[in-house]
Amino acid sequence: MPGNGKTEAFISPFVNKAAMRQLLKQISDATEAGRHGVVIIDGVRWHTQDTASSFNNVTLIKLPPYSPELNPIEQVWLRQHSLSNKVFKGYDDIVEQISVAWNTFISNIERVKSVCSREWIELVN
Repeated sequence: MPGNGKTEAFISPFVNKAAMRQLLKQISDATEAGRHGVVIIDGVRWHTQDTASSFNNVTLIKLPPYSPELNPIEQVWLRQHSLSNKVFKGYDDIVEQISVAWNTFISNIERVKSVCSREWIELVN
């Protein structure tokens, strides 16, 4: 995402290893031939190295505990005030509002690059 502004999104009603594998497959499929996808993960239970083992073009980088400042996606959600202090009507409303927030964010590739870029990411891009 940081180098070229290309994004992938995945919305799931579940957070588990199966959902993580589905996301990684989507990223693997979207990664251009000859390129390698890098996914930054935190310490959540379903974020484990074995979920990426079937994809030879995706690597997971696990962040140290309590380090959201190192995770580019945290910067995205910090800027998405449109989701704050809301009551949702149900699951479909949540999906709709998250989709609108995400699509608004990615509509400006330069903003994506600016918010998500880190010097250490650019070194491997």
